[in-house]
Amino acid sequence: MFFYKYIAVHLIKFYLKNRLRPMVKKTRPGARQSKKASPVSKPKAKAKTKEKERKLYNVVFFKNWCKACGLCGAFCSKKIIKYDETGFPFIKEMDSCIGCRLCEIHCPDFAITIRERHPKRRGENGKS
Repeated sequence: MFFYKYIAVHLIKFYLKNRLRPMVKKTRPGARQSKKASPVSKPKAKAKTKEKERKLYNVVFFKNWCKACGLCGAFCSKKIIKYDETGFPFIKEMDSCIGCRLCEIHCPDFAITIRERHPKRRGENGKS
């Protein structure tokens, strides 16, 4: 039993030590270099100035189905689900939702629906 623990500890140490080391091809001293031209590094492209647009989500609570158990607020990763005086859930800042759907998955009554918002679904002139 001790032998297996000893092996496991040394394997983990070896893995961690070698994982953090950069991968460099080792060459022997005095070895010939290939005659191929070394690749010329290309200039890096400029960083995109336009930031990736964040997805927005609509969260809908069906109050007729909800029994105000509080599981949705407990599982919410951003803690944006609040409760009114009667104990039913609501969201004040809908834009803070990241769409993880944990509240929707864990709701025992299927009283929550999350959908992605499409602000630019129609054309600019209002026609589809």
